[in-house]
Amino acid sequence: MTDSMGFHPDVTVREKGYVIGCIGAGMIMAECHLAAYRMAGFKVGAIASRTRSRAADVAARWDIATVHDTPEALIADPSIEIIDIAYPPDQQPDLIRKALAAPHIKAILAQKPLALTLDEARKLRDEATKAGKIISVNQNMRYDQSMRVLKEILDKGELGAPVMATIEMRAIPHWQGFLEDYDRLTLANMSVHHLDVLRFLFGDPEEIYTASRKDPRTAFDHTDGITVSTLKFPGGVLAVSMEDVWAGPREEGFDSDFYIKWRVEGTDGVAQGTIGWPDGSPSTLSYASKKTTGGKWVTPDWETMWFPHAFIGVMEQLQYALKSGEAPALSVADNVKTMALVEAGYRSMAEGRAVKLADIDIR
Repeated sequence: MTDSMGFHPDVTVREKGYVIGCIGAGMIMAECHLAAYRMAGFKVGAIASRTRSRAADVAARWDIATVHDTPEALIADPSIEIIDIAYPPDQQPDLIRKALAAPHIKAILAQKPLALTLDEARKLRDEATKAGKIISVNQNMRYDQSMRVLKEILDKGELGAPVMATIEMRAIPHWQGFLEDYDRLTLANMSVHHLDVLRFLFGDPEEIYTASRKDPRTAFDHTDGITVSTLKFPGGVLAVSMEDVWAGPREEGFDSDFYIKWRVEGTDGVAQGTIGWPDGSPSTLSYASKKTTGGKWVTPDWETMWFPHAFIGVMEQLQYALKSGEAPALSVADNVKTMALVEAGYRSMAEGRAVKLADIDIR
């Protein structure tokens, strides 16, 4: 889809012929995946979750014909070609392996983080290769409209050589209950969006330094509440990703704000914008370039949003990969590199130093 300035904030749906089976009936599935799939005209054949009644309620809302009693029963359904999983990362690998073993399942869309550890992610990558099947990982921020347009601007060289990038988040996530049982919080479950999209924009970093502290609002035990990561990329690009999940006091009568802002500076221009997720608005982008705008700020616009519209792109790239034989844009092999970056961030926090990505084994 092209905007008035010739950019492509949203994908063109090239393939939608495969039947999807959805595992999970929580917010991300009910409000994002299925809303996007209806907009795109994707085929959803069945749904299952841990609780059949919850799956049945979501099925009724989205006109899904079949409700299975268990995720395993859905995986065994011979009419299903793609498994779409929205499950906790400690339970997801087992479902992925069952789907890899089902002859009729052609591909799997997994949630991020793919697994609780980098080692488990590597194993899933290798098992998918052995099975000759596609695993794609739902790094949906790559399909946020501002990030897609920013990537086009960078690829065209309109900002010259990138120099500095920042992502500044001041917002409070609704932490899912299952996260209370894990020893990793913000870096693995929120920063992973930003670290992955920085890889999407600038390639693989050389090193990361991550500092963290506890979040005063989060009641359950955790180490990485508020996090700040500094990344160095080949060519000298420096990037900072900050996840402030405290974001100031939140109480009656206290004026405060949520936002996610980003900025990229280059030798020939600068781009900046917002991610609309905290207030449910479209993301934004403005940029000025010596090369193409005469140094004046211009603002491409669109009406779509990260949630739910980006989820069209995530499922579309998987279906197109199946149809075309090309590697998916969100391949499991690429996601292992994002998992390695998260792992390096945790090592950095533990050891109080910058960690080279070359020291993280992804073989």
